[in-house]
Amino acid sequence: MKGFTTERIRNVALISHGGAGKTSLAEAMLYTSGAINRLGKVDAGNTTTDFDPDEIKRQVTIGTALAPLEWKGVKVNLLDTPGFFDFIGEVQGALRVADSAIVVVCAVSGVEVGTEKVWSYADTYNLPRLVFVNKIDRENANFDAVLEQLRQFFGVKVFPLQFPLGQESSFKGVIDLVKMKALVYKDNTGLALQEEDIPAELQEKAQSLREKLVEAAAEADDELMEKYLEEESLSEEEINRALRIGTLEGKIVPVLCGSGIMNYGIQPLLDLVTSALPSPADRPPASGSVPGKGDEEVVRKADAGEPLSALVFKTLADPYVGRVNYFRVYSGTLKADSQVFNFNKEKAERIGSLFFMRGKNQIQTDQIIAGDIGAVAKLAVTGTGDTFGDRNNPIVFPPIEFPEPVISFAVEPKSKGDEEKVSAGLARFLEEDPTFRVERNTETKQIIISGMGDMHLDVIVERLSKKFGVEVNLKTPKVPYKETIRGTAKKEGKYKKQSGGRGQYGHVFLEISPLPRGEGFVFEDKIVGGVVPRQYIPAVEKGVLEAMEEGNLAKYPVVDIKVSLYDGSYHTVDSSEMAFKIAAAMALRGAIEQADPVLLEPIMDVEVTVPENFMGDIMGDLNSRRGRIQGMAPGQGLQVIKAQVPLAEMFNYAIDLRSMTQGRGFFTMKFSHYEEVPFQEAEKIIAAAKAEREASN
Repeated sequence: MKGFTTERIRNVALISHGGAGKTSLAEAMLYTSGAINRLGKVDAGNTTTDFDPDEIKRQVTIGTALAPLEWKGVKVNLLDTPGFFDFIGEVQGALRVADSAIVVVCAVSGVEVGTEKVWSYADTYNLPRLVFVNKIDRENANFDAVLEQLRQFFGVKVFPLQFPLGQESSFKGVIDLVKMKALVYKDNTGLALQEEDIPAELQEKAQSLREKLVEAAAEADDELMEKYLEEESLSEEEINRALRIGTLEGKIVPVLCGSGIMNYGIQPLLDLVTSALPSPADRPPASGSVPGKGDEEVVRKADAGEPLSALVFKTLADPYVGRVNYFRVYSGTLKADSQVFNFNKEKAERIGSLFFMRGKNQIQTDQIIAGDIGAVAKLAVTGTGDTFGDRNNPIVFPPIEFPEPVISFAVEPKSKGDEEKVSAGLARFLEEDPTFRVERNTETKQIIISGMGDMHLDVIVERLSKKFGVEVNLKTPKVPYKETIRGTAKKEGKYKKQSGGRGQYGHVFLEISPLPRGEGFVFEDKIVGGVVPRQYIPAVEKGVLEAMEEGNLAKYPVVDIKVSLYDGSYHTVDSSEMAFKIAAAMALRGAIEQADPVLLEPIMDVEVTVPENFMGDIMGDLNSRRGRIQGMAPGQGLQVIKAQVPLAEMFNYAIDLRSMTQGRGFFTMKFSHYEEVPFQEAEKIIAAAKAEREASN
């Protein structure tokens, strides 16, 4: 795959709702272009871009895969992305390095939630795009209904360049509105395509759609508009030129149709990708900042002669090759067996072999030029989101914005002694997946993993088993409750032990009182006259702190209390630090018992973004979770509900919110403060904690 200039490269992301057929379409494009010699199928587990064992088993795309092909002297880097929300981070990474997108829509299901989401992501990156209506051969396929939906959701700039010749089982080709010809498939390979006259019964429909298309195309070019208004017909070449201008400027979104599985409609699609979608040179130059110089901006043109700069958008832990970084070269030329500088980590990296990836297959190359996408193995420190390049011309590209995780589980190994294996495996997945998080909660003593959905975390658990040989259970995380007091109390603590020889003697009087929420702990030494010698005061404080680790109600840590040591006594021979520590702990526990102890729970600041028609349901649901609505604010065609909700009520919220809003709602959550648990809830928590202790004993 050598000899392509930057102008002859197309970086195209395939994006859609899950199940629209992106992987089958990618396979058909590879087959039609001659990049592969057989047409794989998703249900047979032999496609080029779904090569991971989890993808084959589940028959869904989990990670973005690269698939370069050549068509009419142009190199097309296809980025086959996942369609399910759980793997949306992979979509974000792919769109960051793509120059355009093919939005795949199922001819049966039409525009779905995922279609809306990926369209908005493409808007965020200002990507020119086209739509491919897939699965025209399926029962209940309806191209005209899907076209109407596309216009309804995405505006009048959506224009068909073709429509199907037959639908469902009678689908045999497409009517090309630019050529005004029927393109008919003559065998079941999808490779034998023949131009014919448009059937008489479809002439009127074709003419009507063509007029609208030509008018839209002419509007993209002033010269052509003038010619069109003078009622002169536009040539095929002029229409194609105008379509390219309109598509690049986002004024036109061309719509094509076909079937990835049948391999029908693929040649016209590849023709349009190469003629209408942008090369890296057609896109605005990449901009970044100079490390260490604040906001000083610098740009890099997609030119092989510029200083080298590249961005890593994906990292893969390959069991045979080690860590593989996928990157896009934004400027300059990256050569094999060279040295680059990682500007994020401020370290030099040795580049060994370079390759292009086609699924899991590596195609060796000696260089990768500006605008192209490639991969490199065994870099020491480089990870996803890092910029590397010419040390003497520093630049850092803005980081890829990955969404925050929305669902968490506690991980427990099924076999004792596997904790280290679990930690090593999870650390490896952190390198690969920027939407995955691992945290060791010191209060609940649990390892918490967080991700974008239950399928996301199920995949992590399966990979732990396959790659690291460790089986784990996922459990709802424990809530890090705390305990405090509402009243004040005084208590004596006396520890006296005589067992022949030297004994033990410690004696203290403590007073405890509540502190404002979040103040933590204050220890006050009010001893006068040396009734407790100075050397034993730290031991008293230590005994208090150790006793605070487990409260009286449910053994949760005690917080927000002030402890005053105001009296006591000692024995010149038998007193020791240990004795005073034990006496202090006894006094504190007794004082807490008398100071109206209460349970505290973490309260989260929650922001839920939903379409307006779901507002009532969402607010009702938040109230049922003991939430308090704090306010509402309009977003982009959406409403943002702000609320404070106990953490205990939020563990399955991501799944419930998707269900309630048909996948259109999303939320963010961060810790706010602790507050008292209502009496009835507290009773349940205390009873559950007691039962757990009895079971473990």
